[in-house]
Amino acid sequence: MTRRPAGPHSRDGARRARPPALAPEVATSAKPPAPKPPPTAVDPDLVLMGEFGRAHGLNGEVRLKSYTADPKAIAGYGPLMTADGRALTLAEVRPAPGSSTDMLIARVQGVSGRNAAEALNRLAVYVPRARLGTPEETDEFFTTDLIGAEAVDAAGVLVATVVAVPNYGGGDLLELRPAAGGATALLPFTKAFVPDLDLTGRRITVALPDDFFEAPGPKPADDPG
Repeated sequence: MTRRPAGPHSRDGARRARPPALAPEVATSAKPPAPKPPPTAVDPDLVLMGEFGRAHGLNGEVRLKSYTADPKAIAGYGPLMTADGRALTLAEVRPAPGSSTDMLIARVQGVSGRNAAEALNRLAVYVPRARLGTPEETDEFFTTDLIGAEAVDAAGVLVATVVAVPNYGGGDLLELRPAAGGATALLPFTKAFVPDLDLTGRRITVALPDDFFEAPGPKPADDPG
């Protein structure tokens, strides 16, 4: 699955361009302590680019989870929009301490002091879809379009919902929340596990191991909170 700076992704016959995170017959489960639904844009013409987290220090800096292929590239798309129509400009970004490559420390123009930075906590930011351009190939898409999609089994029964599309360096993963509720789990985004996509219908078909949501595994990288 090709990751492009502007955000669109494409998949080859194996649904990846890089080696998968796991061998095709192995899935990774994740049990975050307090899973939460991802932010959702009200306007379908907005593409989710990131989400602010806690304030960092006392001088107006704030944590930012970036959903762009190159995390720091989020600062290069001009003003970022909020769901309520505000425009925010990133003056500076740098990698956040820790192992999460998609976590940044950001400085926002016009935001100074810890209180102002804390007011951004949990605020999602977007760019208009038109600003990113159109996909160049028929099998190319934005991973943000997968977030919120229903995951069904081969019989069409709803088994989960896609809540995130993380990548920890070995390939894209789908973070799935079971339809019955409970902890999320990570599934390698390969054709073996995701044989069919219907992005227009916001629906994907998945082939899950029997114990997918019960198997122990590492937690996903920390979220903006």
